[in-house]
Order: sequence, then C-alpha cells, then structure tokens
Amino acid sequence: MKKTTNHIIMFMTMLCAVSFTISCAHKSGHRPRERKERGVAELTDRTDEKKVKAHAKVYMRKENGVFLVPITVNGLNLDFIFDTGASSICLSSIEAMVMLRQGKISQEDIVGQQQFMDATGGISVGTVIRLRTVEIGGIELTDVEATVVDNIQAPLLLGQTALEKFGKVTIDYNNNTIEFN
Repeated sequence: MKKTTNHIIMFMTMLCAVSFTISCAHKSGHRPRERKERGVAELTDRTDEKKVKAHAKVYMRKENGVFLVPITVNGLNLDFIFDTGASSICLSSIEAMVMLRQGKISQEDIVGQQQFMDATGGISVGTVIRLRTVEIGGIELTDVEATVVDNIQAPLLLGQTALEKFGKVTIDYNNNTIEFN
C-alpha cells in the first residue's frame, strides 16, 4: 500500500512539475515539442495510417441527457460521454490516479501540458498523456492523446483525438448507435 501511495505522490508531483515547466515555457513563447504520430490501429490496411480502415457499430446509453459509450482504455473498461465538441479524450485526475495505481498508465505516458477551454469558456491547464490503447466497438486505436483535467469531478469525454481517427462517424439517435467506418 505504501508503494502505491508513493507512486501516486510521485505522479502528482510529476504533474505539478510538468505543469509548472510547461506553463513557464508557454508564457515565454516556447511550446512543448510535438511528438510524431505512430500507427493508430491494428485493424488498418496501413495505406493511410492516420485513418482506421474498419467498421463498428457501438450502442450508446442515454443517461442524464448525455450519451455514454463503452470504451476500454489501456485495458480498463469505462463509459465515456460522446462529445464531438471536445478536442481530446478527457479524464479526471481521479481516473488518472486509478489508472496509475493499476499500472494502466505510467510516468512515461506523460507528454506535457496544454491549455484548453472548457464548456463554460474558462481556460484551464491539463496534463496531456498518451493512452497506449483505446478500444471502441472492437477497433483498437494505439497511441491516442488524452487530457487529464485537474478536477476530480470532470466527466470522461470521448473527443476528437479518438474520433478523428475514423474516416466517418454516423450517429443514429433513433437507435442510440454510433457507426464508425
């Protein structure tokens, strides 16, 4: 238990240090180095590594006015809000700490920090991490960027860093499905 607590403390310390470093770099005009995109799906024909060449139909569950989509992230099953307006997959700091404790993410998965605008128009800083695998409807994406929001109540959002990997996304609200093709 003490080892797990030490890992969480190390992770949160790393997040704070990275946040401070990137925040200072951003204010000085320097930007974090962007990492080069690698292959994104096991089910692709590799002629266009940016887009997934597979088809899946996923059922959404409507709850409290939003649609939830079942997704497996680094082996952890979670329900995400389907949000075409979100620029990234978003996780709260609580999910990130659970994933860290379970070995689903590590310090090596931290990419850096970035500022983002939330739904209220407020500007916040989030930690950008690399999700090794994101599985949606049997399609596995690899090396997908996500943002860890420094808010324990932040919802899980399925945003554009995953959705843009598909050539076409069709939403059927009558049948509560999303088709990825």
